[in-house]
Amino acid sequence: MILVALLGVVAASAPTYAAGDRTVQGTLRNSADNNAPVAGVKVSVQTSTGKTYTGASDDQGRFAITVPGSDSGTLAVILDTKTLPDDVQIRDGTSNTLRPTGTLSTITVNFPLGPDTRQVSTVWDQVPQLLYNGLLFGLVLSLGALGLSMVFGTTGLSNFSHGELVTFGAFATYLGNRVVGLPIVVAVAVAVGLSAFFGYLNEKGLWRPLRRRGTGLIAMMIVSIGLQFFLRNFYQYFTGGRALTYRDYVTPVGRDAFGLFTYTMRDVVVFSISGLALVAVTLALQYTRLGRATRAVSDNPALASATGINVGRVIATVWIVGTALAGLSGAFLGFSQSVSYQLGAQVLLLIFAATCVGGLGSVWGALIGSIIIGLFVETSTLVIPSELKFAGAMVLLVLVLLVRPQGLLGRAERIG
Repeated sequence: MILVALLGVVAASAPTYAAGDRTVQGTLRNSADNNAPVAGVKVSVQTSTGKTYTGASDDQGRFAITVPGSDSGTLAVILDTKTLPDDVQIRDGTSNTLRPTGTLSTITVNFPLGPDTRQVSTVWDQVPQLLYNGLLFGLVLSLGALGLSMVFGTTGLSNFSHGELVTFGAFATYLGNRVVGLPIVVAVAVAVGLSAFFGYLNEKGLWRPLRRRGTGLIAMMIVSIGLQFFLRNFYQYFTGGRALTYRDYVTPVGRDAFGLFTYTMRDVVVFSISGLALVAVTLALQYTRLGRATRAVSDNPALASATGINVGRVIATVWIVGTALAGLSGAFLGFSQSVSYQLGAQVLLLIFAATCVGGLGSVWGALIGSIIIGLFVETSTLVIPSELKFAGAMVLLVLVLLVRPQGLLGRAERIG
């Protein structure tokens, strides 16, 4: 019920989109004025059928124009230069008409305004920025990986629906910030709470009954795959294929760090909250009574139960904490990748790669594996196209498992 209510409000907060609709979006910024947003500029989309759909940039410079699915074919996106402010011009050598290709439901276009202020840099000049981006991405990824690893460690379940728990956190944050109007930090906190409750409902309504019936781990893994597709299509049904953005921190101002890389205050907030959450969970697992009980259940559930530990309560707590971490990860990923029904699916394999590289069931392994994957994904663009950077992470996973099948910090087990 909480999922239906959440997505129902999200769907009601935006215009209705029919199946097959395409959204042409972009952001207009003036490079001559420190990339300030340009508002009130008219943009139109002409289709191959001769119809025209128009829109205008808002106060943040963003525009989004919906083309009905019934009006298929090639598109021409036209910037009306007459509506540009007097001191803003389209960049020399750039056309005001773009013809995007592809069949994605969301098409992003870019009209450069003002002079070209980019500086030509060498490969080594890019390394500090890529390392910074990789560390930030790895830290956010580790939130989701830690939740997945905790669930696997206590139940043995490889939960393929974990990515949809990440998506849930992003949608909950969008609802709180964009629809309800909460400050972004408060919206993230509410989203984490809703995610934790959603995880508890998952455990109580699905996974606990399956365990009581003696369902095998392979069958439960298949159930998680089915749940993954159900939730993903459920999100898509209520929200459509459009990309959503938060109200706050969408376009933060970059700041220079010793001439090496650029960071934003949004990054500082993400670093701080992610770091505090990871430290709190790892310390709790190490030094609290519940944490010791969790590690005991992870090592031997039967023996833990024989010593008086309430295994069911421990597993429920792990689901609550793990899903809360996944929701926090989704909330932060929504900043950089926008919010859509595919958000969790896009990072699910990276989360699995991080846990496998570090060692399935190992908390520290999930953290270290995520940082390694994050750094590799970003720095690999120095030698391979950026479109293949996620594939490069899969290659790294294969290489690590060939050398050390249990992962970097995992324990070797006898098979057969």
